[in-house]
Amino acid sequence: MSIPQVRTQSLKLTRAVRVVLLLLCYAGGLAFSLVLAYLLRFDFVISAEYQRQLWVALLWVIPIKLLLLYLFRQFAGLLSFFSTPDLSRLLAALFSGSALVWVVRVLETGGIKSPPRGVILADFVLSFVILAAIRLGFRLVRERFLSPQSGGRSRARRVGIVGAGYVGAALVRELTVKRGLGMEPVVFFDDDKDKWGHRVHDIPVVGAPELLLEEDQRFDLEEVVIAMPSSSAKRIGEIVRILQEARLKFETVPSMDQLASGKVKVSQLRSVQIQDLLGRDPIQLETEGIRNMLAGRVVMVTGGGGSIGSELCRQIASFNPARLLVVDQSEVQLFPIEQELIELGYGGVILPVVADILDQERMTYVFERFKPGVVYHAAAHKHVPMMEQQPSEAIKNNSLGTMGLAEAALKHGVDRFVMISTDKAINPTNVMGASKRLAEVFVQALHAVNPDKTKFMAVRFGNVLGSSGSVIPIFQRQIAAGGPVKVTHPDVTRYFMTIPEAVGLVLQSSLQGEGGEIFVLDMGKPVKIVDLARDLIQLSGLRPGEDIEIEFTGLRPGEKLFEELSHDGENIAATKHAKIMRFVCQPQAVEGVRKMILDLSRDAYAKEPNELKIQLKKAIPEYQPYLT
Repeated sequence: MSIPQVRTQSLKLTRAVRVVLLLLCYAGGLAFSLVLAYLLRFDFVISAEYQRQLWVALLWVIPIKLLLLYLFRQFAGLLSFFSTPDLSRLLAALFSGSALVWVVRVLETGGIKSPPRGVILADFVLSFVILAAIRLGFRLVRERFLSPQSGGRSRARRVGIVGAGYVGAALVRELTVKRGLGMEPVVFFDDDKDKWGHRVHDIPVVGAPELLLEEDQRFDLEEVVIAMPSSSAKRIGEIVRILQEARLKFETVPSMDQLASGKVKVSQLRSVQIQDLLGRDPIQLETEGIRNMLAGRVVMVTGGGGSIGSELCRQIASFNPARLLVVDQSEVQLFPIEQELIELGYGGVILPVVADILDQERMTYVFERFKPGVVYHAAAHKHVPMMEQQPSEAIKNNSLGTMGLAEAALKHGVDRFVMISTDKAINPTNVMGASKRLAEVFVQALHAVNPDKTKFMAVRFGNVLGSSGSVIPIFQRQIAAGGPVKVTHPDVTRYFMTIPEAVGLVLQSSLQGEGGEIFVLDMGKPVKIVDLARDLIQLSGLRPGEDIEIEFTGLRPGEKLFEELSHDGENIAATKHAKIMRFVCQPQAVEGVRKMILDLSRDAYAKEPNELKIQLKKAIPEYQPYLT
């Protein structure tokens, strides 16, 4: 006998054992409830006549109820998994059974074989309670003694929970059931005064988190969990500082997006991250409109292996496109996102394409072969200091590459072309920003002469937390090495956004764009990089200036003290989305812009960096180059 056959037989045997066990438990519970109903009805003294009636009822009432339990799929579920839907079906099955017994009682003339009405009612209530208790008992045994988290006999850590709302209550239930996690919730803290003095799952709500600053209000806690995923970043930051001052270890529950999606459980705790302290109100997207735009169409994402490109692929795949072309010149970056999307169940939708956007022959083949309807262009060279040293690469990839891709999109009838730009393109002081600005100018100019064809638009980002080249991982490595944390200038500020937020902006902008626009998110207040460094040091359990020093190194070539949101010649207009602004400026002549890009790219390797920068300034007058 083959291994698969053995496994199949073993599986059938396991199912058979489960069904027999449930059958015996249900039959026993139903028999007990019916006998108990008779005893209660007759004050525990049953006459000989009704004893005979009880035996007759046992022979036909229990099989009917067992049959109804089967029809309501009460034998199909796993033995120790029992939740609200199962409870509802159990109630419906037993109610149907009691209703059928009642009908027999009404139709019967002699009243000999059917139980009395009081017995039928009592039996319905008792049987529901008893069978529900049996199923809940199986679940309790699994969670308390048979689950992987139930093992271990080490002493549980005393834990305080900040947030006595729905998430905090769910966390207490999880920790109480999964004792193997080694955490014993003993006290709640909450900002809501109406909850003070009350109990949640028998855990007292004692007051606000500020109580922890008082020595006699520490409750012998060994750890604190922040269970406030929907709270403001400002309040999370205040609580973190309280816990740091109290010298208490702390963690947080997953984000609300993760909890809502069902990807993680509330008990899957993690350390507080800088994103939690810089968090912003989540963007509300017109998901149905985006779905209508992408569903059933071929969508191309260039730079699909990068931080923004890969998140674009994750979100676009969920909108059911006919085909998702994940384009990247690096197979090393392409492979991880391909595998991730396959694991998420999108293997039949995605197609990884190894291609360089500068390779016109290859890109022409991709457009002709797959005919994309929507293009998200995220491929770019974006590291500012690196591009300052080799401006030819920034110009060729960011400007010439975008020009070639946009023209190919127009030629092959693409409906929408969305270019990922940057706030560094505004009054640029570096080659990276100037090359992206030149690309913006070209796509606007191209749309102006073809207004009824492809809708070209650009989306400007601030700094993206967690992207390659982001300051966060650099600071984290410096902290891990013992410091110092190197900040360029004490006054340097930047706008920050998360990767999902940035991608949400792209998708929303592509939906509402009519062509020729530049969109940018309302990015709130800029953040001082030195404050960011201090927060990261404190989140690592260390003290800035004592455990880890902060060193100022001076602005790097092409770097600004602060970023801007728009050029002087751009008109700001509102959009249907409260968090998105729309910039429109007078487009330039497309032939002139094309000539500038070609002139810059021609013999680019033969030109000195300063020569290229000066030539780039002629194309982008607001560019202030850093010359060496």
